[in-house]
Amino acid sequence: IGAEFNNVKFTDVPIDSNVEFHFILSFAIDYDSTSGSPSPTNGKFNVFWDSDNLSPSQVSSIKGTHSNVKVALSLGGDSVGDSYAYFDPSSVDSWVSNAVSSLTDIIQEYHLDGIDIDYEHFNADPDTFAECIGKLVKTLKNNGVISFASIAPFDDDDVQSHYKALWQSYGDLIDYVNFQFYAYDQGTTVSQFISYFNTQSSNYNGGKVLASFISDGSGGLTPENGFFTACSRLKSENKLHGIFVWSADDSKRNGFRYEKQSQALLAISH
Repeated sequence: IGAEFNNVKFTDVPIDSNVEFHFILSFAIDYDSTSGSPSPTNGKFNVFWDSDNLSPSQVSSIKGTHSNVKVALSLGGDSVGDSYAYFDPSSVDSWVSNAVSSLTDIIQEYHLDGIDIDYEHFNADPDTFAECIGKLVKTLKNNGVISFASIAPFDDDDVQSHYKALWQSYGDLIDYVNFQFYAYDQGTTVSQFISYFNTQSSNYNGGKVLASFISDGSGGLTPENGFFTACSRLKSENKLHGIFVWSADDSKRNGFRYEKQSQALLAISH
């Protein structure tokens, strides 16, 4: 929520009291936005989401109204300004030190519960990424700053090499895999989706891989083409750990109908 600045608010989104509901603020990025062209800051994170509509007081309010709501922030994302947002650390120790400090400030100011890792472009090798992100998550958890962490990879060789290295070294610290199944081709079928899901479940073995869709319909298996059929099948096999939606900003146009449908499916006990 909040990446596209179309005035979407937490209170716009329907919340079913029978599910655990996570909002993920998008994005916090370790880039400087004050100059004309954004430049990397080696782990010093800044808020790049719609903080006018998604402010600290609004986080407190939605969590106060709904005891089943947690709020996280996502790191990185695809782009910053008109260019790609790169993971670009000077060194593991300096990046981790800056990231722990800057993110602790943001997380405490905004009353947040978790972080999501969504870097998609890299100026560092997989081992460096694994050490930086792993040590960040470990420190934030050990310090009691966050209670959960997720990663948001998609099926791209460079992306997967980085996230699989992270998973291999620090997978036990990662609570959810918000896999971007909507990054597969538009027109994905139910059987293809199930196959992709099983492949990624073995890539992130032992992880809670979430099913996902994009609410503007631009990729992957869409709700219109059988997304919920696939989810029901996964549910019957005890593989449906949750549903990840990109994004609330887009869903606002259709009245969040698929968020309602997702929660209704998840709320039905086995």
